Amino acid sequence: MTRLMGLMLVLLMAVQSGPTAAHGGVSVEDDVCIMRIGPYRAHFTGYQPEYRATQEFCEDIPVVAKAIIVLDFIDNVLRGMSVEFNLLRDTDGLGAAARFDQLGSMQQIRERSLFNVPAATYPRGTITLEPTLDQSGWYIGVLSATDPETGGTLHSVFPFRVGVRSYWRYGVALLVILALSVLLYRVSGRKRAGGASTTAA
Repeated sequence: MTRLMGLMLVLLMAVQSGPTAAHGGVSVEDDVCIMRIGPYRAHFTGYQPEYRATQEFCEDIPVVAKAIIVLDFIDNVLRGMSVEFNLLRDTDGLGAAARFDQLGSMQQIRERSLFNVPAATYPRGTITLEPTLDQSGWYIGVLSATDPETGGTLHSVFPFRVGVRSYWRYGVALLVILALSVLLYRVSGRKRAGGASTTAA
């Protein structure tokens, strides 16, 4: 019984503390948010220090407020590339399926951008973004990395929602509780039945 209670606690903690769902160029791998820029990768970590200082998110942002997004390059080749970031409001209803070729030219993306970080190199491999997200709904982040030698540019597009309540987590937690409660009831019932049989004998 003690083991079952411990298992229940571990599962509930996992459901509540895991990163939120990801879309587009960002995915969850081994419980870590990874952004893909062509063949290259970067760690993606988001925070909302004013509201949930210790909770990380993987794209979808729970509260309409200022956010801090930190990108740490995994592949060192990105440190020598010129990296630009643009944040757009999804006015075309593209949602989670948004792609770069649906957003227009780079000039059009810059003109629509709510938050722009001009192209620069990051030899230390870390970019910190601090956009203020003042409306709920879908946004689209576009990270563009240009090779200074070839002039080729790679794009990572990651749509995300702001002002999202993760009610699915509570649903999963409830199902876990119900399933383990039934299992606990059956195990304890068998023990009682076994004890009664021994007494009768």
